[in-house]
Amino acid sequence: MKNKIILIVFVASVNIISSQNNTNTPYSLFGLGIENKTATGGLTGLGNTGIAQSNPFEINMFNPASLGSILQNSFLYEFGLNATYSTLATNSLSQTSSNGNFSHIAIAFPIKKDWGMGIGLLPYTKTGYNIDIVSPIEGSVDSYVTRITGEGGLNKFYISSGYKVLNNLSVGVDVSFLFGSINQESLLYTDAFVSISDQNHYGGVKFKTGFQYKLPKIKEVETTIGGTIETGASLTGTQTRSSYKTLVSGSTLILEDEEESDLDAYELPFSYGVGITSVINKKITTSIDYRKILWNDTSQLQNNERYVDQSIYAFGLEYVPLKDKFKYSSNIKYRFGLNYNSGFLKISNQQIDSYFVSVGLGLPMKKYSNDNFNISYSYGKEGTLDSKLIQENFHKLTLNLNFVGRWFEKRKVD
Repeated sequence: MKNKIILIVFVASVNIISSQNNTNTPYSLFGLGIENKTATGGLTGLGNTGIAQSNPFEINMFNPASLGSILQNSFLYEFGLNATYSTLATNSLSQTSSNGNFSHIAIAFPIKKDWGMGIGLLPYTKTGYNIDIVSPIEGSVDSYVTRITGEGGLNKFYISSGYKVLNNLSVGVDVSFLFGSINQESLLYTDAFVSISDQNHYGGVKFKTGFQYKLPKIKEVETTIGGTIETGASLTGTQTRSSYKTLVSGSTLILEDEEESDLDAYELPFSYGVGITSVINKKITTSIDYRKILWNDTSQLQNNERYVDQSIYAFGLEYVPLKDKFKYSSNIKYRFGLNYNSGFLKISNQQIDSYFVSVGLGLPMKKYSNDNFNISYSYGKEGTLDSKLIQENFHKLTLNLNFVGRWFEKRKVD
């Protein structure tokens, strides 16, 4: 019965996750929007660390090498959702907004001993903004208003595989298919009303490879190091434009009717990451990750902004009491995380960085079960008030349902 319910939720979620992609931040105006900071299992509560994390009962999308530890006869499936409440502020104004959505759908299963495969669907970028620009009319004291709105983003469908080549070494590969559209509408209010609607469709493929290596155990400390390399990618795009003009008399003149054209390719950068995870006495787990994303090497240009290399630092700490493994409270996981992101965009000589602090719980769904209900809360900031820019303060609640099935187990008949 549980498998049937999960299958129904999985199919329904595919439609929801591909149709909803909500956010509200002016910085999503640039490029293809802001990256969706999705993490599986309890990794959100651990500051989005995970490059060296290897848990046979949880899916880890950060490093495909973790699939080498999946157990035979097991089947992992996970659904996630999140809700965000944020405040956008300048030196003189502020505005609040809230949104929520499914964050990801993922499954993982063994091919054979020490070899696993994963499949998932999640938002890759999110776009949502509403900006008014007041411009003077040349040769006049009057001005006109341009309202620019945008929504949409790219989705990511990935297939990954990990293999344990030695007892202490696993390697993995990941192929991601990126697709989606960003819709932008420009409304010009002058002596006439002009509407320009653009649907920008993008698609492409990215590749990632990774490894995880378990160091020799020292007393009660088990340490794993990990690394990932993600290739750059060139996303091809097409634009469908429609525009019309409404005169003072009320009559409407169609300027363009679904005119299609090719867009310049959008370059995604090469990146790499390293991480180290230590488990102390099977109760305390610490993780430290570092990622470098080389935006300087991409070729696209911005008007008055520029892309810069991006660094992400993350730290996670997890504690499990384990006083009595048969007692529910002894199996609750307590989590804490820190994450700092230098950002990839520089505006008015200010780099748009961000950070968040997270706390979380891993709650077993019942005794003696590896099914978990992971909940985390994050508070963070993005942007700055300097140079007349915008700062976002956000509160984020993340819920992940992680199930462990045994669909491949052969039943014995007496």
